Amino acid sequence: MEELWYGLVRAVQLIVTLDTGVMEITGRSLSISVTATFLSALFCLPIGSIIHFYQFPGRRMLISLIQTFYSVPTVVVGLLVFVLFSRAGPLGGMGLLFTPTVMVLGQMILIAPVLLGLTISGLSGVDRTISDTARSLGASGSQTAWVIIKEARFAVMAAVIMGFGRAISEVGLALMVGGNIRGFTRVITTAISLETSKGDIELSLALGIILITIALVINLILNRIQQR
Repeated sequence: MEELWYGLVRAVQLIVTLDTGVMEITGRSLSISVTATFLSALFCLPIGSIIHFYQFPGRRMLISLIQTFYSVPTVVVGLLVFVLFSRAGPLGGMGLLFTPTVMVLGQMILIAPVLLGLTISGLSGVDRTISDTARSLGASGSQTAWVIIKEARFAVMAAVIMGFGRAISEVGLALMVGGNIRGFTRVITTAISLETSKGDIELSLALGIILITIALVINLILNRIQQR
């Protein structure tokens, strides 16, 4: 019990004193996940809007497939990305395996179903009378779509934040395609796994506290958005 208490106190000291190693790992985690979320949102939000507004054969099946991939295991996505970018893979010549770039790409793929599905759900949740009112006032199709998107903006923002939360908390993909290389691809989750196995409980607890704090901030923001 004393060892655990000492480890917790030491972990807090590492955070308060802005330990170089802790801040470096935290900064890299945030950088990779924020970049992945931003880039994924650039693609997924317009695509999700198109899927919502346009009727086409197989639309319902596509939406069901997207929702099925909400909880796809991170190791499965990691395996897919690893196969694509390994030396024997079709994209192996790019030399991106075990780099932050491929970790960003992997996280983009991981959170894409969440962003797509929740964007579609958010747009679908807008009261139909809003679009009917816009059309009755002479709005064009594109103007009506813009009105609906504005009404669903908080739901879309929540989708982006949830995507970020899934990205920064995953571990399987980061280990498989990042390699957990110190000073290069090591992030919070992979560092916790490694340091715990080495017995460095202080550093693991410090990183765990930071990760929980990030999760708390994400939850508070989501609650605030839902209230709006």
